[in-house]
Amino acid sequence: MPTVWLALALLAVTTSSAAAGITRLEIARTEPFADGAEFGSAGAYVKIIGVAHGELDPSAPGNAGIVNLDRAPRNARGMVEYAADFYVMRPADPRKGNRILLYEVTNRGRKFLLPWLHDAKDTTLGAVNEPALREHAGNGFAFRQGYTIVWSGWDPDAPAANGGLRIRVPVASRDGQPIVRVIRDEFVFDTRLPATSATAPLSYEAATLDQSQARLTVRAREADAPVEVPASGWTYKGSRAIALTPDGTAFKPGFIYDFRYPAKDPKVLGVGFAATRDLVSFLRYHARDRAGTMNPVTLEPDGTGIKAALAFGISQAGRYLRDHVAGGFNRDESGRKVFDGVMAHTAGAGRVFVNYEFGQPNRTATQHEDHLFPETGFPFSMATLSDPLTGRAGALLRDNGSDPLMMEVNTSTEYWQKGASLLHTDPLGKGDVFLPTTARAYMIAGTQHGGRAASTTDPGRCLYPRNPHSAAPVLRALLVALEAWVVDGLVPPESRVPTFRDGTLVAAERLAFPAIPGVTAPRATNRIAVLGDWTAPPPRPEQSYTTLVSKVDRDGNELGGIRLPSIAAPIATYTGWNFYKASELAGELCDRDGTYAPFAVTKAERLQTGDPRPSLEERYGDKAGWLTALRDAAAQLVIERVLLIEDAERIVAAAEQSDPFKRAP
Repeated sequence: MPTVWLALALLAVTTSSAAAGITRLEIARTEPFADGAEFGSAGAYVKIIGVAHGELDPSAPGNAGIVNLDRAPRNARGMVEYAADFYVMRPADPRKGNRILLYEVTNRGRKFLLPWLHDAKDTTLGAVNEPALREHAGNGFAFRQGYTIVWSGWDPDAPAANGGLRIRVPVASRDGQPIVRVIRDEFVFDTRLPATSATAPLSYEAATLDQSQARLTVRAREADAPVEVPASGWTYKGSRAIALTPDGTAFKPGFIYDFRYPAKDPKVLGVGFAATRDLVSFLRYHARDRAGTMNPVTLEPDGTGIKAALAFGISQAGRYLRDHVAGGFNRDESGRKVFDGVMAHTAGAGRVFVNYEFGQPNRTATQHEDHLFPETGFPFSMATLSDPLTGRAGALLRDNGSDPLMMEVNTSTEYWQKGASLLHTDPLGKGDVFLPTTARAYMIAGTQHGGRAASTTDPGRCLYPRNPHSAAPVLRALLVALEAWVVDGLVPPESRVPTFRDGTLVAAERLAFPAIPGVTAPRATNRIAVLGDWTAPPPRPEQSYTTLVSKVDRDGNELGGIRLPSIAAPIATYTGWNFYKASELAGELCDRDGTYAPFAVTKAERLQTGDPRPSLEERYGDKAGWLTALRDAAAQLVIERVLLIEDAERIVAAAEQSDPFKRAP
């Protein structure tokens, strides 16, 4: 290219960068991953860690929905500033990559991709936040695909310890004075908070330490009437925590403590959505920042060379992605699409409690905990529907050219705890709805919310052994299908969920669960209600939506959704529900855990315990018969494109090394 044309091209890139939200990239370090270990044709990977500085125009239409952005302090340009941590892993030779950006939304600042998609050993609460060793790559799946992987902070209160990523956002004020409002915090110890903690952390700074302006209550079960803790029974520990008195009094594990208090200084949390939008847009479309710093994923001198961007999020991060799309943040300020494809895993019908004054992103509503916080509300589905309870109409998708191709993947748990049936039924559960051709919904049968390769059957705080079934093989296959959908237009597998039309969807109270000795099924799901003021909600909101679950077979294994080989050729019953073990919490669903109930090995053993489920010998004869059934199930799933060949081989190989027929009775 002649020098003059190169100069004009670079000028154009710089000019377009100036209009973007990212103003400056601060690169802290660039280093090789795993001592230069190679991953197939993509070769070695490098890590690039830094901070993305950006600014938002409060008057821009794309930022209009950010709560309190107009009350944030501004710089000399009239803009609101933020700074987000980012972390990139890309091929050391970018030309060897697949030119696709894979953005994983962080979960409370943590990177889940390597343990969940790569089966890597966890290092921090289900995450690998500081990948450095070859073992952190696990099976190397996304590296072998050649993705450029990106993470960034979006939650200012995410833990920064152990490599967690967060964002710095401004505090809102009103006419130069602090904003003060009575809000609500909830504390449950030994589930959401450590059982050994002597203090309960406040989400916001208390505006006053006058105990007469606050109220603490406690109850064992969600439906119980709250009992007030007198002022003599608790005390402030500074402005960001409370404790029970006298000093050393422990909070009751599993009990629900509800605290109402005047709080101040709400952060403008919705900035996190715009920061993600602007960082991904910058990485896709701009070669340099305003200061001339090179985009760390750039492949070409006058452009990035990135051909597509995919987003992936698990649990809280999956709920974030639903909000990102619904809030209009998949269109950048130049009108371009941010993510071409999105996969939200274990989000259910929820979103995140973020774009609110005094929002609390860490909340996750289940039947027992965080139940009355604004996580789940209409619209739930990608399909356009009318809500008979609120009179509203709409869909999660925007239908304005900015929508990504969308995959929503859930486990059995989300049908019990997170209202996942609302993704594909009408709000009152009267019938199936048809998703747009740009959306898919999948349920991974017989899997709990946190199901991955590292799962254990140890009951922990639950009543029954927990479900060890892993969702990872389906996630890998569907990510491959999502990429092919985005890049090549290859239509992915049709939605696989329990439905009315195939007779696999049922109300929990009508579930015909087998009479397994020592195991009783729940008779209700988590109630998804219409909420009003979250700071003072009624104990039991009057209006609620209808949520449904999958029917089960004679073994108690689910009939709907994707039945991986372990469910199609089972050696146990696998559920998405469990109960708390503590007698005071009897009947309460145990967080997001499932149940594992192995079959008897022999008929005699089965008859001795009164188990109605056929024993292993009765159904398979011997190990060879079981392996044949397992191989057949795996082969069919490969044909259906919901299981990769490498995972089918891995599943069969693992089964060959085991022998459930030799399990001790």
